[in-house]
Amino acid sequence: MEHLDWQRSSLSDDGADFIEIASDGELVHIRESNDPDRVVTTTRAKFLAWVRGAKAGEFDHFVA
Repeated sequence: MEHLDWQRSSLSDDGADFIEIASDGELVHIRESNDPDRVVTTTRAKFLAWVRGAKAGEFDHFVA
């Protein structure tokens, strides 16, 4: 997975652990910066559904 261009939110705190995301064709890979060898992989369609749900506030109760 070293060939992937991992990105993180510009809102991530410097020095803190954060979530990174990379895409590879139809797949989206997600990892935590403090454990980069553990990667969750899903499809673009499933990730898009999750992002739309997050934007709609469906997961706000997890961080409230």
